[in-house]
Amino acid sequence: MTELTWSRREDLSIDQYVALRTAAARLTDEFSGIYGPETIERILHSSYDQFATGSTVPNFLPLLAERFARQRLNALARVEGHHDDGKPVALFLCVHNAGRSQMALGFFQQLAGDNAVAWSGGSEPGIEVNPSAIAAMAERGIDISAEFPRPWTDEIVRAADVVVTMGCGDACPIFPGTRYENWDLDDPDGLDVAAVRPIRDEIERRVRLLLDELAVPVSRG
Repeated sequence: MTELTWSRREDLSIDQYVALRTAAARLTDEFSGIYGPETIERILHSSYDQFATGSTVPNFLPLLAERFARQRLNALARVEGHHDDGKPVALFLCVHNAGRSQMALGFFQQLAGDNAVAWSGGSEPGIEVNPSAIAAMAERGIDISAEFPRPWTDEIVRAADVVVTMGCGDACPIFPGTRYENWDLDDPDGLDVAAVRPIRDEIERRVRLLLDELAVPVSRG
């Protein structure tokens, strides 16, 4: 099994350490021939650290780190030309990655299916996805309850064909040559489901328009 290069730390329980070693082994197998163990361990390590400071569920941290590391490795492979499936990539960014960007991600993934790739992130990621956003999306048959707020990283932004920003202002990353759109939408933070519905519906309208602009066929919805 792949050994993680960082030493045992006081903030890692034995179970967490074993889970991270197992995650490293899985990612090494998945990205065999593209990235070596050192690169994978570095990204997994930094992914863990990005969640460790704010998480209230420490036992869930290794899984969060593995999922985020997998996304970052896929993005890096696109940036470096190791992976090119021809599918457009959209990135949705807001402040907390807990409401607007998560709803946009949910609509994009449902409507695009396997025809495109979508990610989301936040400039100041929250602890959990807004419960009202989860409930509002569930009314449309879209389950975003398993999603989690995550930050953006350089490779994720650089891999995107279009970056949609929603209220993160100057904190949103800017890379030359990348297409940017700013969606001026109310923040659903603190709102009940009834107040979130109009925001949800406007996000769906804009996602459908974006898919049309990207020439991505809508598979469902």
